[in-house]
Parts: sequence; structure tokens; C-alpha cells
Amino acid sequence: MKKVFLGLALFISLMANGQTVTKFTQGVKIDNGSRHARVQFLTNRIARIEKSPDGEYREPQSLVVTLKQQKVNTKVVESDGSVSISSPEITVTVDKNTGRVTFTSADGKELLKEKAYDFTKRGSGPDKDSYFAEQTFTLDSDEPIYGLGIIQDEKMSKRGISRMMIQSNTEDFVPVVQSVKGWGLYWDNTSPTKFDDNSEGMTFRSEVAEAIDYYFMQSGNVDGVNAQMRTLSGTVPMMPKWTYGFWQSKERYKSWKEVREVVDTYRRLHIPLDCVVQDWQYWGSNYLWNAMDFLIGEFKNPQENIDYLHKQNSHLLISIWASFGPHTKQYREMQPKGMLFDITTWPESGIADFWPPRQDYPSGVKPYDVYNPEARNIYWKNMLRLYNLGADAWWMDSTEPDHHAFKDSDLDIKTYLGSWRKVRNAYPLMTVEGVYKHQREQAKQNPDTITSRKRVTIMTRSAFAGQQRTGANTWSGDVTSSWQSLRCQIPAGLNFSMTGNPNYNSDGGGFFAGSYNKRYLDDSATRNPMYQELYVRWMQFAMFCPIMRSHGTEVSREIYKYGKEGEPVFDALASAVKTRYTLIPYIYSMAHDVTANNGSYMRALVSDFKADHKTWNIGDEFMFGKALLAAPIVHAQYTSEAEKKLTEANKNSIEPFTKEKTTKVYLPKGTEWFDYHTGLKYDGGTEVSLKTTLQSVPLFVRAGSILPIGAVMQYVDEKPANDMELRVYPGADGDFTLYEDEGDSYDYEKGICSTIPMHWNDRSHTLTIGKREGQFPGMLMQRTFVVKDIKGNAKRIKYNGKKISVKL
Repeated sequence: MKKVFLGLALFISLMANGQTVTKFTQGVKIDNGSRHARVQFLTNRIARIEKSPDGEYREPQSLVVTLKQQKVNTKVVESDGSVSISSPEITVTVDKNTGRVTFTSADGKELLKEKAYDFTKRGSGPDKDSYFAEQTFTLDSDEPIYGLGIIQDEKMSKRGISRMMIQSNTEDFVPVVQSVKGWGLYWDNTSPTKFDDNSEGMTFRSEVAEAIDYYFMQSGNVDGVNAQMRTLSGTVPMMPKWTYGFWQSKERYKSWKEVREVVDTYRRLHIPLDCVVQDWQYWGSNYLWNAMDFLIGEFKNPQENIDYLHKQNSHLLISIWASFGPHTKQYREMQPKGMLFDITTWPESGIADFWPPRQDYPSGVKPYDVYNPEARNIYWKNMLRLYNLGADAWWMDSTEPDHHAFKDSDLDIKTYLGSWRKVRNAYPLMTVEGVYKHQREQAKQNPDTITSRKRVTIMTRSAFAGQQRTGANTWSGDVTSSWQSLRCQIPAGLNFSMTGNPNYNSDGGGFFAGSYNKRYLDDSATRNPMYQELYVRWMQFAMFCPIMRSHGTEVSREIYKYGKEGEPVFDALASAVKTRYTLIPYIYSMAHDVTANNGSYMRALVSDFKADHKTWNIGDEFMFGKALLAAPIVHAQYTSEAEKKLTEANKNSIEPFTKEKTTKVYLPKGTEWFDYHTGLKYDGGTEVSLKTTLQSVPLFVRAGSILPIGAVMQYVDEKPANDMELRVYPGADGDFTLYEDEGDSYDYEKGICSTIPMHWNDRSHTLTIGKREGQFPGMLMQRTFVVKDIKGNAKRIKYNGKKISVKL
């Protein structure tokens, strides 16, 4: 017997065996005595699935999901063994006997199928009477999956991995997966969760749950699933334009004098720079950890020095943490209110200059309860000291947070939202979002100040689902300086981008580089070819990340510490930075595409070339936007990966950096490709062998691309974007939209910005620059474009905002 129900009317179907099917708004609930499942559509492409151990649905407030239910035309079909509910895009079928769910596309293709689920009641502790919740899914044997956050395993597809997902320094877990088949899944649980994919299936097992609760998303491709995840949990705000320039950082500058010298030297050497980073301990003693104040003589007169940096057209990113020393104002206000966690965190010692730390002088530093709105208010109240001084951006370190001497009982600590175990993995989201929301509100209350014109800019060490809505870029933590570590960063960033969050970077050169020094902290690694080669290749990878940043400890990172102009290492590092600046018009237009159209910066090859099965597990190449294919060199060519210290025995085996080498790159099929440097054309679906040097990085342009190229500037927007080059790559029709605005305000949200559409007609070899839409203060009303093809043919055209065509 089959029953069909249309519309929104409530119905209850009681079967003879005690099974009950209840229809409610855009959903159905199935109960059979021991199995209880509920399905509800939020949009045509997003369905929420819940399994209850007792038939009760308590509707806990999700910390991640922000989407309100949209109107969906659903159809329910009931048969003897199952009930199905369909939107125009997805059909969800529930087995009445087992409660297992199957998802199919509108054309009837099976997308994903549940295998089994289980609840185990917790018998003790603050989460007593809640459950361990476990759900297993069946995947196709050859079906790659992606996502899960930043994982240091050098793998592109996450098939076959096992991870206990609890936030840490170098691995940030986001319980979002997506498949090459075009579906995605967000597991809505914030407790520590074991992920396993093996011969038994793909399984999530969370430590604290009232129900199994997940969202199924279907959109056919990577961009579509990312878009659905952002629809579910928040869109990506634009970061300031200057953030796409170069950031110089190290652990750490110890005075304003050092900070100023860095900026002055970059300006004197004409190496582009937009941001200098002040790491920890500008507050002084560890007992004053994260005081958010300049409390030592080396950092006196902060206003004068920040003003100086701004006059030099540099920005300041400053370190703040999610923990406080016992002498700070924050600690003294939060401690009596029970807003601090009694766990061991960094730094463990109150004495800053001893290694290993002196444990007989404990620091007393404690992380704060980020789940408590009053605690977040106190946090922001103290941040105002830095905000009012004109700090441009926040380096929110240890937002996982650091958890040393871990004991499972630590997770029983009480938070504002219950046990820490229950909400553990959402810690980074809550602390970062607290700052984002407070700064946005501060700007609304004081709209006429200079600081209120700044977009929120956050760099943070940890992330969770939904964090893309906070204006935060996540870096991959304190990774070691090694070739293997560099190789991990590319698939880590690509998979992170496939959870819906496009903002990723890593410590350029790796964080812990001391093993390349001859002696502890002698900085000899800057002259060690084995580190020099690694550093250059890491910086070349950083060219194609949303943020290009150099950072680390034990070894200097300033480019000018690696030689001088005319020397291969210096020239390679400077070239990487200068090339980045020529791509700023392309990158900033990409940033707008991320915000307006749910695009991504770092795109796994499967995003654009799914039909080419060879792309499914490539983790050392990627698309940077939709035009450029980057293939950073991630294996040593001149030195040994097995050795780090330069010795008399190995120095003669090191080859000169001026020697030409070769590398291989796979070019996906479905398009032609052009070498960015030489203009040579290659067919897709082939592996090409390229001649390279230390200074060159393999970079290809997709046929049909229109690539805007800017001038090398000392900082972003140093000069008006006149005489912008528009490079056209033939072989296919193509489109590009050039986006521009003021660069650092939220006026773009009001439409105060401009877009210039461009179209390349390959058959007629004609580029059409369309009518400009919108305007903003300071916009170029008249400008010159230089249109070039790969043969070097060029035409200069005057553009005044009206449609114009040029034939090459």
C-alpha cells in the first residue's frame, strides 16, 4: 500500500505494528517504539536529520546553524516499509523498521545511505543521562570525501582516516564532509567526536548528545556544497584589501625599535609590505599574560609608535590570547565570577626567559569561559585599550585553547552552557565570534571614528564550523619546519576550504626552525642552504594563500636576513612577494566573489575538474581562483630533506641555487593551459615536465581567462590602479568581473563599490569591457587598460565606465 501526502497539513498514520508517521511543516517524524527519526527540509537543498533515543526532541540551540527555515514544496510518500519526503532537489527515505535514512537526487541517483546508529547512555558526571551518539554511513568504494578541517596527514581525500576530533594546536576540526558525488554533511555536535572511515563505513561518534543531529546538503559540486554550508551557518564578510599584501612576522619583536626597523628596512629596500605583526609579551611578565596593554619600557608610547607605522603605510596585527595571567585586570574580574577554567595551559611557568619552563614558578594562567556572554563583554572591554590605540587586526592565538597535562576529567569543568565536554570543539568559534560581534557593534555606536571604518580582521589558530562568518583567517598552528610539514599544508588548506571556510594560511617557513641552526638561537639557519631552500618554497606556496605571511621562532624570517639583491635566495623571496602584489586586482576581485557568490580562494582541482578522476586525490596542486593553477615545489631539489644542520661533511653535496632543475605538473583535462611565465600552451590531461630555478614556481593559466595584472607597489593601493594590464588567454570564451571599493570599510554592504564585467569572445578574439556598475569615493572615473594576449600584442584603451570592445 502506498500513500501520498501533499501540502502542509498535519497527518498521523498509525500502523498495526505500532509504527507512527507524523507529518509537520516540511518534515516527517517516524516512531516505531525503539527507533525515532525526524526529517525536516530547511531549503530545497538542505535537510535536517535527527534521531532521538527516547522520541523526545529537545531542540537545543545550535551554536553553528543560523539559517531560518525557508518555504519548500515537499511531497511525502508512504509505503509499508518506508516513508519518503522530497523537495524539488532531494528525496529522503526513512526505513520504518530500522530508522535508517537514504538520500537520493531528483533524478533518482543514490547519494548517501545510513548503515547503523546507536546511543549509549552516560552513567556519571555532569553529562549523566545524556548519550554517546554514533552514526555510520555507507560510501561507494571509490568515493573520495573531503573536509573535516585542518589535518596534518598529507592526504587529499579523507577516506581511510581515523581521528579523535578535539581541537588542538596544529589540527583544527570542522565536522563537515563532502563527496565527489556532490553531497555534503554537517554533523551538528560540539563535543569531542571520533571520526572513522574504514571497511565498516564512515562513522561519527560524539561524546555528549541528546540526539543524533546532522544536516544533509546537496548541490552537485564543491562550490555548491560550500555555498549550502554558508547558507546554513553564515556567509563570509570581506577582509580589508591590505590583508592581501605581505605580512612580516616572527616570534617575536621585543621592542618598538625592532618593529619600526622592520618596516623601515622593507621600505628602504623597496620590498612590498602591508602588515607587521607584534607577537606575545609586549605586556611583560607571564603573570601579566595577555593583559592587552603595553606594560614594559621597550613598548612605551604605543600611540606614537602605532601612528608611526600608519604613516609608513603599514598595519599592525597584535597578539591576544584566550587566557589571562593572575595579575591582569581580566583575571581579577573574571576569577571571582567563575569565568576561568582550572586547567594547565600555555605558558606553564611565570618566568618567561627559561627553557624548559621553570615549573616551580607556575604562571597561574587560565583560559576563560568564552561561552559566557558577560565574560566575552569583559574580554572586549579590555581589548578596547588596543582598539582605541589604532591596532588594525587581531592575532587571536591559542583559541583551541592550549591544554597541557590533559586529564579527561578536565572536560567536566562547568561552563556557561554546561560541561566543557559538551561544547568543547566550539571554543574557537565562540571566542572569535565574540570579538567580531563586539567590534561590529562598537563601530555602529561610534560611526565617526577612524577605527570604526575598519573591517574586522582576525587571524586565529583554531576553527569550527560557521567560523567563516566572523572575518577570521585560520592558520595551521605551530607546525615544524620540514619538507614533510610543507607538503601537509596544501591538502590541509584545501580540505579546510571544503568545509565552507575559505580563509586559511600557514606559518611561512614553518614555526619551529631551530634544528637548522648550528647552535641554539644563533640564527645560522638564515645562511644554511637546507633551510633557505625550504623557506623559499614555503613562501612561494604562501603566494597563493588568502594571506601571505612569514612567521616562526628560533630563526629570523625577514627577507633581508637572507642575503641581498642579486643573490639567489634574496631574489627568490623578494620575487615571490612582488609577484603577489601584481596579482592584487585578481585576488581582491576573488575576495568579492567569495563574499558575493560563495567562491573560494584555494580550490582543490576536483572543484573545477571533477570529470577528470586523476584530480580526485591530487593534494600538491590547486586552483587559486578560477583562472590560475598553482603547483608549488614541495620537494627539495638542491639540498637533502634528511639533513638539517650544515656540516663540513654535507656542504659539498649541496648544489648551487643557480642550477636549472626540472619538476612535473599534471594539467587537468577539459581545457588548455598556458604557462604563466613563458606563455607556452599545453593540452589538458597531460603531465608536463618543466624547467625551474629557485626563483620560479610552476603557475598555469586556464584557457579563456581574463587576468588583471597590477603594478608592483610598496603597499596595497600605493598608486591609483591606472594602466592595469588585462591579459587574455585564448582557447575558450571567458568572463571576469573586476571588483573595486574603498578597501577597508563595510560600505560595500550598502552597495558602495564598483564592478566592471569583462567577456572574451574566443571566436572573434574580442574583449568586451562592460558598463561599470556602482561607485565609491575615490574611484577612478577615467582610466587606461592595457589589453594583451599571449603573443605580446597589446592595445591601450581609455575606459570611462561605458561598454567598449577591443579586437586582438
